[in-house]
This record gives sequence, C-alpha cells and structure tokens, in this order.
Amino acid sequence: MTSSHGRGLLHLAAALDQEGAYDAGSYVERARLAERGGLDFVTLGDTFARPGPDALAVLSRIAPATARIGLVPTVTTTHTEPFHVQAAVATLDWVSRGRAGWQIDVSTTEGEARLFGRRHAAPVDELWHEAGEVAEVADQLWDSWEDGAEIRDVATGRFIDRDKLHHVDFTGTTFSVKGPSIVPRPPQGHPVRVIDATEGHARRTAARHADVALVRVASAAQAAAVREQLRRAASEFGRNPDSLRVLASLLVDLGDGEHAAEPGHGGGGPRQSAQGPRYRGGPVDLAELIATWHTNRVVDGFHLTPTEPRRDLERLVNGTVALLQHRGLFRTFYPGSTLREHLGLARPANRYGVTGATSWTGATS
Repeated sequence: MTSSHGRGLLHLAAALDQEGAYDAGSYVERARLAERGGLDFVTLGDTFARPGPDALAVLSRIAPATARIGLVPTVTTTHTEPFHVQAAVATLDWVSRGRAGWQIDVSTTEGEARLFGRRHAAPVDELWHEAGEVAEVADQLWDSWEDGAEIRDVATGRFIDRDKLHHVDFTGTTFSVKGPSIVPRPPQGHPVRVIDATEGHARRTAARHADVALVRVASAAQAAAVREQLRRAASEFGRNPDSLRVLASLLVDLGDGEHAAEPGHGGGGPRQSAQGPRYRGGPVDLAELIATWHTNRVVDGFHLTPTEPRRDLERLVNGTVALLQHRGLFRTFYPGSTLREHLGLARPANRYGVTGATSWTGATS
C-alpha cells in the first residue's frame, strides 16, 4: 500500500525523559533545543509504577516557554477518570495554542492498582480495549462544544449558545460519561493521539484511534511490515491510512561523536537491547539511517530517546538534524503553528456541527 503522504515529509520527535529530575528548568531547556531543530514534538513519559513528576503538568509548564513544538505527555487510561483526562489534555491544547498531544498508555500491575484501591489489575487485552473506549469518549467530549459555542455577549448576558453544547451519553465497559465537557473544543479539534503500537495488544487500538503510532523495531524489514499492518488495519476500521503516521522508536547513544557506528548500529540498522532498539554511533551515521529508512518508505519518521539526555539531544539537533536539513529531507522552519499542521493532519470536523472542519491558526511567535 503506497502512501500519498509525501516522501519529503519526514517527521522527527524526541523524548525529554530524565531519571530523577523534578526541576522544570531542565525540561524547558531541552524542549527549546528540540524546537530550534524544528522537531515535530517532544514526549514525556509517565507511569504509576515508579516515582516521577506528572508529565502533563511539566509540559503545561513548558507550553508558555515554547512557541511551535508539539507537547505530548503520557497519560494512562487505567485507574484515571476519562472525563478528567480529556479535560486536562484539552487544557494543554489551549495553553499551548494548539500544540498538544496525548500518549495513551495502560497500567498493568497490581502495585499500580493498589495505589487507587478501586479494582485489581486486569488482563492487558482488556486494558487496551478500555483505552480505546477512553479515546473514543475523549473525541466525543472534545466535540461536545461546537466551534463558536462561546458567545460572551456582555450586553445580553449570554455566555454560551446552549444549542451548540451536546451530551455524549457514552457507556463503556468500565465507565460511563454524560458530558458535555467543561472545556471548550480544543484549538486542534482533537489533540493528537499517540500510541506505542509495538505490542500486539496495543496495535489494534492504535490502528483504530492513533494519529501517531510508535513502533520499537530493530530492522527496516520489521518496521515496514508493522507499518503495513497498521495501515491495513486502519483501513479495515474505515480510516484513511494516510491519516496515520508510523514512527520508529530508537534509543540513541551519540557518545562516540563522529566515529563510525558500531557494527549493526549504522546504516544497516540499530541493535536490539534490553531497553529496546538502540543506535550507538555518530550523528552522521544516524542521519544516514534515518534518511535511508524514510526514503525507502519504511516509516514516516522517528521518535528518538537520548541515552544521555543533554549530550545526545544536543548532538541530535546540531548534528543529525542539521545534516538532514542540509540534504533537504527535514524542515528548517515550522510552516504552521499546531501539532496537527506539523504532522500534515487535518483538523477533524465536529460530529455535532458543520463548523469543525475549518482550520484554526494559532498566534505567531
């Protein structure tokens, strides 16, 4: 299956994760560095399984300190309230002027369940089914305010056009939501949904609901096979497969500077490790790997996790990205202002009205 998503539209993202860091300043600094490189978005992981800052709150702090880069926190759909999750993600979209995403994840362990005390851990397939339902009700709640529902007419005292507010009345396997949302429709319509589709249980949910699917793969052949599977499944769900971006997730260790990549790490592909596929070498060989995989339509782009956060992100932006820009394979500026625009994704029409298909333009920097 051939994508109409142009070959020149390479997408790049980076993880901001750093162990034991609670100072917002270090996250802001690296998000700005990624933005200088023109990256589509940054991610910040989160889990109930270990200590760490709240990813959504950290990226909300980064939002006013940046102007263009997309901000994608991990927010689990297990043990959380779908109504509150969608409202928080919508709020991030508002405070970032249309740059929010949401990496959907599940919480699988009994230890995480005990933190809440409401239910026991469930099988992974059930959790991902629930995650799909949460993604669906989030879409409905984001649409529950039509564009233009806010009137703010001081003279008449009318704040909202109630004809443009809608109840969703959604009943899922483990929850029900009436709606409408307490937050007006986000600037992007629907903030971008990201799912790690490496494991089979998550892949079906990604094919049905994700705008961006991340896959941890160690070879071009494997990446191409997973991308084709995801696109085919998206078609079976009635989606246009060209509305799904598939990014290869790699750990990158650029500590070797300009030395040649270790055997198995260069243009031939990354090496599998206990932490996932890992590239270890220099920025030049990494640029060649990215260019080769993308030119051959193996993936739509890459999500890169620096092994050493500050060092590797600097070498990624100043070395690898600069080389890709020089070769005309990656943008040198942001042509749009929203994350959907960076990814070449349309703003979804509102299921309740006819005004949702219009474009939204954020403020310029």
